[in-house]
This record gives sequence, C-alpha cells and structure tokens, in this order.
Amino acid sequence: MSIFGKFFSKSEPRALGIDIGSSAIKVVQLKKKNGQAILETYGELSLGPYAGLSVGQAVQLPPEKIAAALVDLMREKEVNITTKKCGLSIPFSSSLMAVIEMPEVGPKELAMMVPMEARKYIPVPISEVMLDWSVVPRSDVRVESLTQELPQENVFGSTPPPLPKVDVLMVAIHKETIARFQEIVTQAGLAASFFEIEIFATIRAVMDEGLRPVMIMDMGAATTKLYIVERGIIRASHTVNRGSQDITSNISKSLSITPEQAEVMKRQTGAAGEDQKVNDVIALVLDHIFAEANSTLLAFENRYNRTVAKTILVGGGAALKGLSELAKNSFKTEAELAEPFAKVSTPAFLEKILRETGPEFAVAIGLALRKLAEEE
Repeated sequence: MSIFGKFFSKSEPRALGIDIGSSAIKVVQLKKKNGQAILETYGELSLGPYAGLSVGQAVQLPPEKIAAALVDLMREKEVNITTKKCGLSIPFSSSLMAVIEMPEVGPKELAMMVPMEARKYIPVPISEVMLDWSVVPRSDVRVESLTQELPQENVFGSTPPPLPKVDVLMVAIHKETIARFQEIVTQAGLAASFFEIEIFATIRAVMDEGLRPVMIMDMGAATTKLYIVERGIIRASHTVNRGSQDITSNISKSLSITPEQAEVMKRQTGAAGEDQKVNDVIALVLDHIFAEANSTLLAFENRYNRTVAKTILVGGGAALKGLSELAKNSFKTEAELAEPFAKVSTPAFLEKILRETGPEFAVAIGLALRKLAEEE
C-alpha cells in the first residue's frame, strides 16, 4: 500500500528491496529523511496464478514470467513503486555456505588460500561459482587455548608454536543462479546493485546486537529453513521439507474442499480456531517442523556447549494465527514473531497490520535497508 507518497521530496534517497520467494514476491520501498529510514510503500503478489496454480502454492517459473509478475506488482496503484534502485534476495538453497578454519595470515595470502580450500566443500569446479568470504571476528577466547600444555623441547631445540587459526565464513553461489537473477532485473527494467542470500537480509531486519545465539525459523510455502545465528555468523542451518502449502493441502484433503477454499480457511482460522479437526490437521505439519527444529537446537548446543536464547519466526508461514503460541509450547527456547518493520519509521495507524504481516517482509526490509545505506 502507498503511504503518503505524494508528500515526499523526489530528492531524498530511496531504495527498494525485492524478495522473490517460492510462492510470492514481496517488495518494500524505503526513503531516508533526517537520518532515518522511513517506510514509503510495500506489497506482495502471489506467483501461483502465473503458473496456473492457486494462491499460496510454490512454483518454479522462468525468469521472464517472474519479471512480468514483478512489473505487475510494482505497477499496482496500491503499491506505487517509484524507484528502480534495488537489491534482490537469492534463495539459501541456491548457495553453499561453510565456516572453515584457516591459518591467520594477511588478506592477500588468504585470498589465494581460500579458493584452494573451498574445493573440498564445493561439488562443482571453482570456475563455475562466485566465491566470497570474510574472517569471523573472535567472539571469545577458546577454552582449549587456556588449558593446553606448553610444547616440550626436542633434540633440535624448542618446538615452534603452531600458526594461529581463524574461522572464515565462505559463501559460494553458482554463476547460473546469478545470471538468472540478472535476467529478471534486466527484463523488469530495474537497477540492482547487489544480490544477497536471503538469510543475511533477514538477520539485518530482525536481529539486534545480542551476544547469545538465536535461532531463526523461516517458514515458506514448500520448506522451512532453520538457522542458528551467533553475532551475525550462521553457526548451523537445516532445511525441513514441510511448509505452509502442506498445511493447505492437508486441510483440502481432510475436509474434501478445494485448495483455494483450504487456503482461505487456513488464513482466517489459523492453528487456534474453534474447529478441532482443522487444528489437528495443522498440528500434523507443525509437529514435524517443531521436532526437527528441536533436533537442530540440541545438536548446536551439544557441539558448541552454548544455549540458544530464543527463536524468531519469519516467512509467509509465520503469519499463521496461533503459530507463536504453539512454538512457545513446543520449543526448548523462547519463541517470538519477527517485527522487521520496527527497524523503520512507520505511520501509527498501520502499527497493527504491520506487526501481523511483518514476518513475511523480513527479507525485503533487510534488502531495502542495505540498499538505502548505499544511497547515502
């Protein structure tokens, strides 16, 4: 919806965040005024109908159809996008990410060493991917470094101390993926300065500078992605092959109604309605997701000996009524819905609806915030 767009000066920096999900496109346009990020407009368009399917279903569309849908969304009067300067998200599934241990050397030496080490983790030739990396800041002193004994002398004199190690976050994206998104940008007439893996945009939109690890549960149409993030670094990730469209499908089959009717029912009643049969059907999907989430939590805590402070719920599926309450009862940690719109200035009269729809727009807001920072 457009928010007082006619009052804004054209000279003020503007930025657009575009999140192309499996079932919908989400866009958020921000502007900068007096050093503050202000929400101008936002919108969402389901992709199902562009593939002859119903709203809420995950689809695989060619670049030209995605570009057409994106243009349709930006041209909607209620949305009224006014800038072409943007950043786009890339699905986590299209990337390979790993934290690798490397010798503590200078940037030039590291630039030569990381691609060689990356070959152990990347199943395709290095020439076929775009590779990026960054050194993980030391968050604490390793316990083992305080307890290990000093090396003993040998016949050749004292043993040389081992070269210090650093953790390096390595990210690889196939060049075909980048080319596909560049095609979408070109056909939609946009000016994109970056493509960003969706989880990094989410982190920017929903996390503060807390010291304790946090789990982000991103519930999409086809899958639910789980990430454990500590000081901006992804320490663990897991994808569950269940999502919000599985809930719709189960309701449709259980009640012998069309997928379209099931989608409407899901959105209206959610997981805490008066119809116990619907609640039970929804619980079948959620119980599977929650079980895998708890397993991910436990595996992280056993490996790193640190507890996760809370779980933040994002994604289109997180808008399901009653989800946060069920998550609080199921997780071995606190659970809360993300409020990414809290990172920007918004009109007071939209507070309630933005809080309800916020989890769906986390990626788009994170992208727009990054792009707006570039425009300053």
